[in-house]
Amino acid sequence: MEASRTVAVVIPSWNSLGLLPRCLGSLADQGVEAELLVVDNGSSDGSVGYLEREGVPHVSLPENVGFAPAVNLGAGRVAADTVLVLNADTVLEPGCIGLLLDALEADPALAGVQPRILQLEGDADARPSPAAARLYSAGQALTPDGRAVEQRAGEAQPPDLPGVHEIFGVCGAACLLRRGLFTELGGYDESYFAFYEDVDLNVRARIAGWRFAYVPEAVVWHVGNASWTAGFAKPSTENARLVARNRLATQVKFMPLAAAPRIAAVEVGALARAASQRRLRATLAGKLAALRWLPRLLRERRRLRREGDPARARRWLGA
Repeated sequence: MEASRTVAVVIPSWNSLGLLPRCLGSLADQGVEAELLVVDNGSSDGSVGYLEREGVPHVSLPENVGFAPAVNLGAGRVAADTVLVLNADTVLEPGCIGLLLDALEADPALAGVQPRILQLEGDADARPSPAAARLYSAGQALTPDGRAVEQRAGEAQPPDLPGVHEIFGVCGAACLLRRGLFTELGGYDESYFAFYEDVDLNVRARIAGWRFAYVPEAVVWHVGNASWTAGFAKPSTENARLVARNRLATQVKFMPLAAAPRIAAVEVGALARAASQRRLRATLAGKLAALRWLPRLLRERRRLRREGDPARARRWLGA
C-alpha cells in the first residue's frame, strides 16, 4: 500500500452505538490509509463513551446539528484530499475504499464516486453474498420534474456487473468526494439539516462542471435511516417535512421555469399521498418552509447561473 493513498473517512453519528462497532470494524483491509473522524451529533446512548474507550478520533457536539453540518465540520478537520462520507449504519466489503480511490484518481474531472450500495437486512455478520442482495442504490438519477431517486433501489442485481460509468450524482450514505466540493462549493447546504443535501450538492457540482461515476466493484452495505429511526419519536413525520422542504428548495435552485406546471402537478399529488398516509401536516409544513426561503433560493439560483451552467444538471432530467 502506497503511503500517499490516504482517504479521510468522515462518519456523522447520532445515537448509533449499536451500529458503530461493525461500521468501524469494516474499515480494515481497505487498501488505503484511513484518516478517520466520527462526528457525534449529541448522542445520548453512550456513543461518545464508546468512542473514547476505543480511542476513535471524534468530535462530540452538544446537540444534533444535522447530517449536512456534521459532514462539513468533519471535512474541515481532516487533511486528506479525498473524503469518504459514510453513514454509521453501513458496512464496507474489503477493498472498497481502494477501488473508489482508483476510479477517482483515474479521471480528474470526477467530483466523486459511489460504490454499489446494497440493502443490509438482519444480522450484518450473517449477510448474504453481495450478488444475492437487493440494491439500495446504483447512483442517483433525476426525474423529469427534478426529483431524485436512487437507481434500481429494491431491485435484484443483474447477473453481470456493469463497469465504472457516469451517473448524475452520488448517494450521501456512502460516497468518496474530492476536497474541492467542500472548499469550492461549501460542501452540503447546512440549512437542509438532513435529506436531499446530497442531491443538492450533486446539482451544484454539475452546474460548476464536475461529473460523478458509479463503481460497482466497490461494495457497501446499508441499513437505511437506522439512526434516524432511533433518534426521533416520529421519524416518518420528520422525514416527510424535511424531504418536502429540501426537495422544493433544490428544484428552485436549478429547474427551468417551463417545468413549473409539471412540478406543481407533482406537488399536488404529493400532498394527496401525504393526506392518505396521515402526514399531510408535516409535508405541508415542509413546503411552506421552502417558500419562506424563496428570496435566498432565488439569489442562489442567480449566483449558480452566473458562475456555471444549469444546463449541465438539467441534461440529466429523466435520463
